[in-house]
Amino acid sequence: MAKVSSPKFIAAVLAGYFSACVNGEELQEINITALRIPVASDSVIGSISALKSSQLDMVSAVHIQEALSRLPGVNLHRNNGQEYLPAIRSPVLSGAGACGSFLIAEDGIPLRPAGFCNVNELFESHSEQAAGIEVIRGPGSALFGSNALHGVINILEPASFNSAPRLSLEGGANNYGRLGFSSGSETLAVAFTGSSEGGYRNDAGVDQQKLSLRHRMETAAMAITSGMTLTNLNQETAGYIEGSDSYKDRVLSKTNANPEAYRDAWSLRLWSRFEDNSEQPGWVITPYARVSSMIFFQHFLPGTPIEENGQRSAGVQTAFYQYSDTSRLTSGVDVELVRGWLQQYQTQPTPGSAFLRETIPLGYHYDYDVDAIQASPFVQWDWQPQPRWDVSLGLRYEMVRYDYDNRMPDGRTREDGTACGFGGCRYTRPADSVDYFHNWSPKLGIQYQLTETDLVFANIARGFRAPQAVELYRLQREQQVADLDSERLDSIEVGLRNTSGDFRYELVAYAMEKDNLIFRDVDFFTVSDGKTRHYGVELALNYQISPTLDMTLTATEARHEYAYREILSGINIDGNDVDTAPRHFGTVLLGWNPLEASRIELEWQHVGSYYTDPENLNAYSGHDIVHLRGRAAVSANLTLSARITNLFDRRYAERADYTSFGGDRYFPGEPRGVYIGAEFTW
Repeated sequence: MAKVSSPKFIAAVLAGYFSACVNGEELQEINITALRIPVASDSVIGSISALKSSQLDMVSAVHIQEALSRLPGVNLHRNNGQEYLPAIRSPVLSGAGACGSFLIAEDGIPLRPAGFCNVNELFESHSEQAAGIEVIRGPGSALFGSNALHGVINILEPASFNSAPRLSLEGGANNYGRLGFSSGSETLAVAFTGSSEGGYRNDAGVDQQKLSLRHRMETAAMAITSGMTLTNLNQETAGYIEGSDSYKDRVLSKTNANPEAYRDAWSLRLWSRFEDNSEQPGWVITPYARVSSMIFFQHFLPGTPIEENGQRSAGVQTAFYQYSDTSRLTSGVDVELVRGWLQQYQTQPTPGSAFLRETIPLGYHYDYDVDAIQASPFVQWDWQPQPRWDVSLGLRYEMVRYDYDNRMPDGRTREDGTACGFGGCRYTRPADSVDYFHNWSPKLGIQYQLTETDLVFANIARGFRAPQAVELYRLQREQQVADLDSERLDSIEVGLRNTSGDFRYELVAYAMEKDNLIFRDVDFFTVSDGKTRHYGVELALNYQISPTLDMTLTATEARHEYAYREILSGINIDGNDVDTAPRHFGTVLLGWNPLEASRIELEWQHVGSYYTDPENLNAYSGHDIVHLRGRAAVSANLTLSARITNLFDRRYAERADYTSFGGDRYFPGEPRGVYIGAEFTW
């Protein structure tokens, strides 16, 4: 068992760790998400990947997908602007509840309430100034609840204590510009990022501003750390381009059929972490509050309605620890209260056929509030029965209650309650209701230390997610009630890991089965009777070839398949690949440090072919792109950087899709781009 230290020592170790990463030193990694207190990474049983601050500085991502693509099992598909679709040990998931399969957090606090996620919510994190990013692949531990199904992404310390003042300026392709500032004393830290981009495609500009503050104080009894993150996004949005292989056309790939589309969003999070200030902390209590609001033009729907949504929430995370010489017992209760709301309305008549004009009328389509309560007791026992053995046993129970209030006439009517022709309006508003979901999440992990540097581990776990509010209350056609169950994912994994030396690696094999898959069927009903199976092997390898030359490889081979009977276009999809699920992807990175405090990286990124429809009749051939990056400290106070993305100017698609009404469609990848930056410290 790793010894748990005092908050002051923990802060010093974290600061030293991240500083050492910048200077290329090797220190044992520390993970802060798994147990809510820092523990050595080799004592956490499971698949955890991390990006250090030095790696994030090197990538200097315009979109967070550029950084996360370096990790095994992670395959985010970038859409337009700051939008994306997520994938961690999964196909690339889309639809209203896709975000519910992943827990996205900053400093351990989920960005959104469990039933009110957004598929693009990573743009509400301050990843541009992060001291690191952790990713847990597969169901999380007992300390994570709903949404920790396929994985967890945690953004670490966007404002770091004991850090020198730093001002960064960057400019590049598509009128891109970014300004960053950060500074941290022993008790106060601040970080700001402002960026603007004209967009590779027409009418596709993005402006963002993010501010993070941290404060800490310490008494003899406790350490108190408080934080705030405020974000704002103003985005013009470009939709798909259509036509087989249209992404290869340089002129067409710059067009935007939806110049009127936009997304405006802001968020605010506040939290304070109260921690027992003893050699082995006995408790950690973290209250928090969140507010977010978004308005966007749904260019992808008939009639192009506008959606406005938001949430106000408050909660508390607790963890209490009991220690012996060979074990640690962690228990606690997490509680959250939420008020969420959504409106969808249309200001212009629906173009197209008489059927569309009649069934998708002007005015409001949805207008509802949902009050939610989430309560989750948990317990986890980490035990070392023998010097080389570690066992982790956890159990979490979670209750979610939704109190839904429809503020419009019930059913398939217009805003004023009158009936639509052709059998009724497209959108259905269920009557007021109160819905409960109860879930259990057990986990068993075993780890054996083969040698001082090699270990083997195995995990059996169950993850879950309660239905999202939009899946329950945003219905269509004749569906009056969505009788949904929580999605459940059963997972088993085995892994082999080497944690130090010139040749480090992690090899993991997993098998998972998901029941109660929530999807919209051919009748436009939201149901939860789907099932999928997932198998994969993930490899992460780092080889220090010489004192100045290193290589990093991440590779994923996976199969994600439908495991239920559904007839689409006369084809039973049972056994087919889930659409947008490449069977293999990964990166190879060569790094060279020609001088002290300088580095050059050449990165090859590969995405294999994948089907773009459930029937497996249409496919995207995949792509390979190469990036070149360099960073050098020219003085004690000045660091210069440059990078070339898509070095060989390949034509590729960030995302490929197929629909029966539109055929092949794509979000085109950007051509070669050149970026330069300067960073000043004092």
